Amino acid sequence: MRPALVERVRSLDPLVQDGLLAALLFAATFSAGRAEGRVGLLLQTALVLPLVWRRKAPRTVFLLVSGAALAQWLLGPQLPADVALLIALYTVAAWSERRWAVAAGAVLEAGILLASWRWAADGRFLACVVVLTAMAAAAAVLGSNIRDKRAHLAELEDRAVRLERERDQRARLAAAEERTRIAREMHDIVTHNLSVMVALTDAAVYAQRHAPGKATAVMHQISETGRQALTDMRRSLGVLRAGEPDAERHPPPGIAQLEALAAQMRAAGLATRLEMLGDHLPVPATAQLTVYRLVQEALTNTLKHAPSGTRAEVAVRCSPGTVDVTVTDDGTAPTGPSSPGQGLTGMRERIAAYGGAFTAGLLPGGGWRVQARLDLTPEEAAA
Repeated sequence: MRPALVERVRSLDPLVQDGLLAALLFAATFSAGRAEGRVGLLLQTALVLPLVWRRKAPRTVFLLVSGAALAQWLLGPQLPADVALLIALYTVAAWSERRWAVAAGAVLEAGILLASWRWAADGRFLACVVVLTAMAAAAAVLGSNIRDKRAHLAELEDRAVRLERERDQRARLAAAEERTRIAREMHDIVTHNLSVMVALTDAAVYAQRHAPGKATAVMHQISETGRQALTDMRRSLGVLRAGEPDAERHPPPGIAQLEALAAQMRAAGLATRLEMLGDHLPVPATAQLTVYRLVQEALTNTLKHAPSGTRAEVAVRCSPGTVDVTVTDDGTAPTGPSSPGQGLTGMRERIAAYGGAFTAGLLPGGGWRVQARLDLTPEEAAA
């Protein structure tokens, strides 16, 4: 029953709680039998009644109670309701700034000296001062601790709000970064495979007229390219669906798949030569995917923009801590896009993730060159 009663009282409005406190204090001190006569009753009321508004106006309530105590000292009656002074001091310490608590404590200490001088028994002045001062100090310290605890809880709540806000911001940034990653992957996959399929379709139309036997093989190549595009898209989008097994069944392409990429480009009509130096096995899978996508995008741009008969060369050099990639073609017309597009931007962003360098531009004698270096030092690789 008691815990339930305490919880019910705590759920009440603070003004109602303080009103109940004042009523209980008035009843307890009145039953002591010292508030005799009209003057005593008025003084007791003046001491206790302001406590109803103690949390709403702590400093004003303390001044009112102190004024009533001063009137009591002047008129002479000694009342148990003086305990209201301790409650008022506690409230100032708990709900006001520290300087106000110190000022209230000084006022009460002056009252303690006056009260001890007037009402202490012979030879008990010092003992009375010490006891009353200790009670006042305990009230002030208790109130200060409550204020500090409340400030600490408010700080913790504010910190929790800030952390939650920062968590939401990080989640939004992570979602935006994931959308950018998926968009970049989709661009590379769709652009490359559609370009290859268009080139193969043109070849199939030509072969059907002049070499029907080769048309079937070209159509099979188109079908295989389409299936590979679907597989790559499922793998890239599979991270968005729980339990998606495609990413495990079809690991992301890497340096080892560059030969198949070169063969695909040759089948599409772009003569492609591949040169790989160094051991690519120690290169992290994410870095290998970056190299693959970089070469794929560069060759796709050549296939789209270069004139017929263009030859492309791909050089990949793997060394401890770095991977160098160079893709060039000998197109006699400008083979790169006239302005930076999604492809070049995606390449630059991929390389920037490894703190590397990226350049792309026309060669002096015609053609296009893409150069990149991935920095795989421990700090960057960890990132």
